[in-house]
Amino acid sequence: MAKWDKKYFVTELKDVVGAAPWTPQFAKNEARRLLSLDGDVIKGAFYMETAWFFPGKWPEKADETRTIKAHSHEFDETIAWVGTDPKDPYNLNGEVELWIDGKQNIIDRSFLAFIPAGIVHGPINIRRIEKPMFHFTSGVGKKYL
Repeated sequence: MAKWDKKYFVTELKDVVGAAPWTPQFAKNEARRLLSLDGDVIKGAFYMETAWFFPGKWPEKADETRTIKAHSHEFDETIAWVGTDPKDPYNLNGEVELWIDGKQNIIDRSFLAFIPAGIVHGPINIRRIEKPMFHFTSGVGKKYL
């Protein structure tokens, strides 16, 4: 039987990680937050959040509520989307539009993006999803904002 110390592990979504004003809203069949971590979930932890994104009508349903708006943080952040095809893991099987420092980037490969503190990033839009994509963000701040 599996056993772990809850002082160190997060195994379900802890919804205490605050939503920022630029946080989009998706239906559960489109995207689903999986696990989140910050100093409120485990004392001393840095910010990290994970989510699944699923195939659907992207970007036909795009609007203000489904876009991560332009913003910056006082800490460095890593943003990632990862394809889930085990035979071709670098193929995102979709496209993500990620603006960084005023420049548009359209990515169709699994990626990690490093965003230095203070750099404006966003909007972030899902342009296409053919197979599920795994997403995570992480930052050295104790809270997302």
